[in-house]
Amino acid sequence: MSNESTTKTITVAGLLCFVCSIFVSIVVVNLRPQQETNAELDMKKNILASAGVIEAGAGAEKINEEFDKIDTVIVDIETGEKVEEIDVEAYDQVVASKTPQSAVVIPANLDVGGLSTRSKYAKVYLQKDDAGELNTVILKHWGKGLWSTMYGFIALEPDANTIKGFAYYSHGETPGLGGEVDNPGWKNQWIGKKIYDDEGNVDLKVAKGSADGSDYQVDGLSGATITANGVTSSVKYWFGEHGYAKILENIRNGGLQ
Repeated sequence: MSNESTTKTITVAGLLCFVCSIFVSIVVVNLRPQQETNAELDMKKNILASAGVIEAGAGAEKINEEFDKIDTVIVDIETGEKVEEIDVEAYDQVVASKTPQSAVVIPANLDVGGLSTRSKYAKVYLQKDDAGELNTVILKHWGKGLWSTMYGFIALEPDANTIKGFAYYSHGETPGLGGEVDNPGWKNQWIGKKIYDDEGNVDLKVAKGSADGSDYQVDGLSGATITANGVTSSVKYWFGEHGYAKILENIRNGGLQ
């Protein structure tokens, strides 16, 4: 066969593609366990960072050591009660919210976060002190920004109302604008703020401009009104009656501990 024939060219190209695909498949399969380990470690880091337990740059050993001090429980969002029959390690609250068998449709009049559905159960992280007393409650929350769904954690004091830490771990907002949700200075403003007012209503929000100095506002995000509104809506939904309100009420009454 001529070295310049079309058939030979196609044959060589086909064999090359086949060999490369086999090589890539082997690499992917071999690296998957490490990727899963890294993803798990990164999630632990984000949970701990939201509670101010670890500092940036903490190593794997420190992250695992601190995370071992956290009790993770699965809780029915509607009742606020612990659920024993679900595998804590395997449960993914975000995935569950998108799976028909494990999701709950959010009524349109309550869907201020634009989520459509949420999971039936929540994954609640309870950090305790050396005496076994509750120190921090950590909950996942997410909602729509301008360009993306923003995923994060909120850490609360044992009163299940005062914020101890606030952070997003995944979003696609515009750097320098909506991306300022990652600014340490802005995140620090959340510490000490309160979610519920004296009447039990969710009153915490991102201001339009500078905060009023109360316990219920943080500064707005300049040039990123839609992102800021998305943060407010996320908090309003997740800590409202259709969100975590029953769970936090149970914690305030001494439950889940």
